[in-house]
Amino acid sequence: MSESMGTVAVIRLVTGREISTRLRSKSFRITTVVNLVVVVGFLLAMKLIGGSSGDAVGFTPSAEPLSQPLAAVAEGFGNRIKPSTVDQATGENQVREGKLDAFVTGTPEHFEVVVKQDLSPNLRNAFTVLARQLALNAGIARAGGDPAAVNAAADAARPDVRSLEPARDNQGPRMVLAIIAGILVYVSIMIYGQLVAQGVVEEKASRIVEILLSTIRPWQLMLGKVVGIGTVGLIQLGSTAVVGVGAGLALDAFHFPTGIVASAAAWAVLWFLLGYLAYALLFAALGALVSRQEEVGGATAPALMAIILPYVLAISILPADPENQAMAIASQVPFFAPMIMPMRIALGVAPAWQIALSLVLTVALIAGLVWFAGRVYHNAVLRVGARIKLTEALSAR
Repeated sequence: MSESMGTVAVIRLVTGREISTRLRSKSFRITTVVNLVVVVGFLLAMKLIGGSSGDAVGFTPSAEPLSQPLAAVAEGFGNRIKPSTVDQATGENQVREGKLDAFVTGTPEHFEVVVKQDLSPNLRNAFTVLARQLALNAGIARAGGDPAAVNAAADAARPDVRSLEPARDNQGPRMVLAIIAGILVYVSIMIYGQLVAQGVVEEKASRIVEILLSTIRPWQLMLGKVVGIGTVGLIQLGSTAVVGVGAGLALDAFHFPTGIVASAAAWAVLWFLLGYLAYALLFAALGALVSRQEEVGGATAPALMAIILPYVLAISILPADPENQAMAIASQVPFFAPMIMPMRIALGVAPAWQIALSLVLTVALIAGLVWFAGRVYHNAVLRVGARIKLTEALSAR
């Protein structure tokens, strides 16, 4: 077997060991179930809230002709009416029980609105406009005009609007997707990046690493560990994305093109992979500098801050200002891109050239970190005792 084939086989062996160990762990099963429950629960809540949105309004058979005009007026206020036809006694009982927000009786010419206590602002506005429209129609009819023709002309009247910039569709749902994508990528990188550091220290403290390095090279062990844990993280995040998209489609929770959802999910998975590789290599190097689990937090603090800072900035700024120029620049910085760029992509504000540039720079960073982490790991992983300085690990031969 050639040396290159031997290297691939060794890395595959270490990777397989990490994958099998992590997949069988109780923590993996628990976090996977929690992720899936949270995502499906969130989509179900969106479905229930979306399904219950709007005002339930009952009409007696004599007042039922008002249901369509009221719905049209309410739509102008951004509200939705859910009409139903019931008799007088049933309608009043449903108002008392809270099943109806309002109950309309009488005739189109003289109607009465029955409520439990008071009308909501949206319904009050809709009924007020409807009453005025009916009064205007009656006046037009008394004057010998045609109310239908006048209403048609009024409905067709529109202001001339000139936009200086093209409008972005589905911005509200995109905002939700951006926040979800940002949270999932951030949490996944935090969890699995730190698992790499903890795994390195665990093997170092137990002296297992000395046995392993008697047969394989340090960089092979480090790379196999990074790839193995990353594969487990990718399985977990990928399954969450697939189940989330599938559940959203099954529940009909997406009221905008599913292509937007699928694209946001795919980009989130890709940026998790790139961000994980960058930070896992850094965590592996920093973890090799210490020999006790109690020291891991202090050693990895700089890497943790590099993850937390861009996420906090993105989640604080982008929802209010998606096209913030500082965030646009930060999303192309390799260490910041994995947390910021998937949110900007989900929002639809990242041009193709910025995405391409951030991808190229992040891949270049990963290539540099392979050398950096390999050197630090090689020089520090077999040294136990006091914490090793980073400069010392880099300069050692």
